[in-house]
Parts: sequence; C-alpha cells; structure tokens
Amino acid sequence: MVLVTATSTAGKDVNHGRGITTRPIRRRRSPQRHRQQSITQYYQGPHDVRVRMKAVGICGSDVHYLREMRIAHFVVKEPMVIGHECAGVIEEVGSGVTHLAAGDRVALEPGVSCWRCRHCKGGRYNLCDDMKFFATPPVHGSLANQIVHPADLCFKLPANVSLEEGAMCEPLSVGVHACRRAGVGPETTAVLVMGAGPIGLVALLAAKAFGAPRVVIVDVDDHRLAVAKSLGADAAVKVSTKPEDVAEEVERIKAALGGGVEIDVSLDCAGFSKTMATALEATRPGGKVCLVGMGHNEMTVPLTSAAIREVDVMGVFRYKDTWPLCIEFLRSGKVDVKPLITHRFGFSQREVEEAFEVSARGRDAIKVMFNL
Repeated sequence: MVLVTATSTAGKDVNHGRGITTRPIRRRRSPQRHRQQSITQYYQGPHDVRVRMKAVGICGSDVHYLREMRIAHFVVKEPMVIGHECAGVIEEVGSGVTHLAAGDRVALEPGVSCWRCRHCKGGRYNLCDDMKFFATPPVHGSLANQIVHPADLCFKLPANVSLEEGAMCEPLSVGVHACRRAGVGPETTAVLVMGAGPIGLVALLAAKAFGAPRVVIVDVDDHRLAVAKSLGADAAVKVSTKPEDVAEEVERIKAALGGGVEIDVSLDCAGFSKTMATALEATRPGGKVCLVGMGHNEMTVPLTSAAIREVDVMGVFRYKDTWPLCIEFLRSGKVDVKPLITHRFGFSQREVEEAFEVSARGRDAIKVMFNL
C-alpha cells in the first residue's frame, strides 16, 4: 500500500478502512521518500467484500497530498493510504452478499456515506457530512494489495470492459455528474470545457456521450489540446494564464464554434479565477456554468455581469449514482477512456516512486495507472 504520513510511525500498525489483514505498504516520510511498513485492517462484515486490487489510477489529489499533506481543510495528520480510482477481483464475499461472488471483476465507488442524514435520504449522498471517502483524511485509500468495501459500492464489469477501464469509472463519474447537473444533452447547442487535464478530458467524453452537438475545449498546453481533438472535441483553443486576456480569448472561443453558435453550458474543470471568469463571460444569457475543478479556494470573478444575464452558477462535488451509467458507456463503446491511460507501472517501491514523479511532472502524462 502507498501511505502518506505527516509524522514517523515506524513499528506501529494502523487501521486500513475495514480490511482484515496486515500487509506491506509504502509510507511517505518526506516529499521524495517511501518505505515499507505493515498495516492492520478491520473485520469484514456480512455485507462487505474483500477485493484484490488490480488497477489503481493516480489522481491529482494523490499527488497533492504527497506534496502538501493537505487539500483545503482536509489535512493529513496520521498515516494515510492514498488512491481512490480503482478496480479489482473479489476474493471473498460476506454472508449477506448475494449479487457478487468470488472471482467477479468489479469497479469500486470510493465514498461510503451514512445513509441517515438529510442529504443521503434526499438522494444527494455525495454531500453527506459523514462521508468516508478513500484517501480523504483520515480515511485510507485503495492503493493496496487488498481492501474491504461495501458490496453495494462494487459494480461488476462486463466481459469487454477491462479492469483499467473499471478504475477509470471514478474520474469519468466526475464528468458524468457535471453533465447531469448542467442538463447536457442533444438540445444543448454547445458546451465549453475549461481545462484539458484528465477531468477536462473525461468531461469532454461525457458531454459527447450525453449527446452535446458541439464541444469546445481550452487549455494552455498544445499537447493536451491535441489529445482533446483526437477524442472528439469540435474545437480547441489555446489560452494564456493572464487575466487581462479574458475578453480576447472569449471572442476566439466563440469564433472557434462558428456560425453564431452560443455556449449553453460551460464546465470549468480547472477552477481558477481566470478560467471561471472566462466561463462566465463566454456562456450565453440564461446558460449554466458548472465549477468542477478546485484550483483556487477563493476567486475574484465577474458575477455581476453573469447575474444580469441570468447565467446560473452551479457547484459540482464528486458524483452520485454514476457507476452503472459509466460502465454502460464503456461497454457500449459510447465512451473510450483507453487513450487517456498514458503510463503504466507495477507496484514495487521503485515503480511507485517513479509513477508519482511522472504524474506530478504532467507533460505527456494524462492518467498514470498501477497494475497490481
């Protein structure tokens, strides 16, 4: 397992979720160091399954925790296993589990909500105040040999969907949830995606799968824009990081769509002041802007201009009820996430360290995947 820690805990065992065994892990003691350590897991309940991890992707949040030991108010105070984009093979099922069996290949939804609060009862369990989410302090993640997880959050994969694709259901779910929130569909004339990183690219794929006739994507990087074009973007616009360029870039974005087409929905998958300002200015009166990325905790954006045009601003946090649809998109070929997996590594200490270095550098790395 790969563990991040703010303090040394050599010689001590720590609990990993609700697992049942002690296993070797890799522990981060400094920004560039990992070492082996054991970890104790909890008892497997009657409605849980034990899963041997086979594919785990690296998310930007994993890299951020390794570097900074925190994201917003989520602070790593105790040793924590990272990883939440995952799929594996079931090794054991609890006595109350009837829809899964040992040997089934499954994708795992990483958040366990309480199912008692008003958000859960109202169907918006992603907003649960008591959410236990993989690799969000203090909850351990899934970059491990085995984990135990509730059976109803493990989704069986069709024969033509690989375990790597199953792990990609997690980032794809972010795009699917954003498109659902914004009402993206065939009647949505045009969608603007801000940012061509992993989440921006899955948002592009999701928008196309939902039937958006035209999708334009913007980024500062030529390579990522080229990838977006290869994935089906109708237009790709290179932008700068300078706030003073917003007005000119909005005109170029609109021109790239051509024919007087207006942007109905913008998905800001970067989450910076400038990207949000661009999205707000580019979206048509009465349109919608979804803030998906979390680049800045605080922003200065032109809300008054958006308000007088009745542009709706919507938050997007994780996802809910997305795995079945994501798996169907993959099974049917409506979405192809395979081109996003650019680098693959095993699970030795050397490979773990190299994988995180590759992911942190960015460049041509989109999704870095561990094969366990």
